[in-house]
Amino acid sequence: MTDKGEKREARGILKRGLLLIPNFLKLLARLFRDGRVPTAEKALLLGTIVYVISPIDALPDMIPFLGQVDDVYLVSLVILRLLARSPQDVIREHWEGSGDLASLVEKIVRAAQYVLPKRIRYILLGRVEIAPRIKTGGVLSSPAAPSSIEVERDKLGREMAN
Repeated sequence: MTDKGEKREARGILKRGLLLIPNFLKLLARLFRDGRVPTAEKALLLGTIVYVISPIDALPDMIPFLGQVDDVYLVSLVILRLLARSPQDVIREHWEGSGDLASLVEKIVRAAQYVLPKRIRYILLGRVEIAPRIKTGGVLSSPAAPSSIEVERDKLGREMAN
């Protein structure tokens, strides 16, 4: 596929992703209230919700399309982080959409690479990566670096097999 075709496909994925912002916000709000989600991750959830509903962000919402793409990109990054750091069943319990949530947000993140300016992507990615890390253990713990979803799924599969 040509670069032009990839950009067109990315825009289509992002347009569909923008329609899911209300569902994503509902998911984040429900996860914020759920006691099974690590407390350290809740600060990131709250910050993301505020970022999306606030008119002041990296790309103002007044800018058609791009103003909303940065929001859906940030939400997707946060969901990917949560999928790697929180129990899968907790996230699935709160997701009302159809299909595989991980696959959906991974597509959005990849598609955003074709549309968002590199500087904006790095700023938002940096905010997710340096989110609070509490090392007290238990419910409060938040791993220093998120594992990839594939690594976590493999680990979960091995645990269930044993």
